[in-house]
Amino acid sequence: MNETEKLTVGVLVSALALIAPGFLLHVAPRFPGSFAGSMFGIAAAILLLLLLVYSLVKRRAWIKKRVTAHASLRAILSFHVYAGVVGALLGIVHSGHAFNSPLGIALVLTMLVVVFSGFAGHYYVLQLGTELKDQQGMLAVLRVRYDAIAGGLAGRPLPAGVNAAEVPMPRLLGAMADLEGSIKERETLKSGLARWVGVHVGAALIMYSLLVLHIWNGIYYGLRWLG
Repeated sequence: MNETEKLTVGVLVSALALIAPGFLLHVAPRFPGSFAGSMFGIAAAILLLLLLVYSLVKRRAWIKKRVTAHASLRAILSFHVYAGVVGALLGIVHSGHAFNSPLGIALVLTMLVVVFSGFAGHYYVLQLGTELKDQQGMLAVLRVRYDAIAGGLAGRPLPAGVNAAEVPMPRLLGAMADLEGSIKERETLKSGLARWVGVHVGAALIMYSLLVLHIWNGIYYGLRWLG
């Protein structure tokens, strides 16, 4: 994702985080069963089901070959991210913040876990990886300079372009220690966030199961606006 896409998705996720607890201020118990509420729910369900396209393209070679002939995997991933966030927003609007049934509450919660775990994975893990790579490169440069200066202090000639007076040894050691500490922290955080895939997939499986039950429940008890 480029910076514009990251900003757009970040704004949408922030909006979702603000709208989700809206039941504290507003509840519309009859809205989910109304015509407008049902349209929001149907649109949300369609977008959430379309999330499966990326999973199928990624895991099935024959589907990937045919789909990527018309669209890049990056474009499909971008659609996957947007569809997930917008679908969740429409789902929250459809609920009318009338969180009365255990099924509805569970569906909303798992939907939020899917969205936020996906956002954390596709943004923060990648961002952490980039920062980690940059810091490791900086540390490698400092280690080369340290080895060169240490060799000069031991009586060996310094390589061309290295001046021991430019970077005092205590400052160099301090910079290396700071970088090593920061790298260790980022590696620990990245290791923890690496579990996002399992959380994301597990929550998605639960969400789709609950979504099927929710749709069946709505059809079984009747759509009020059709009456």
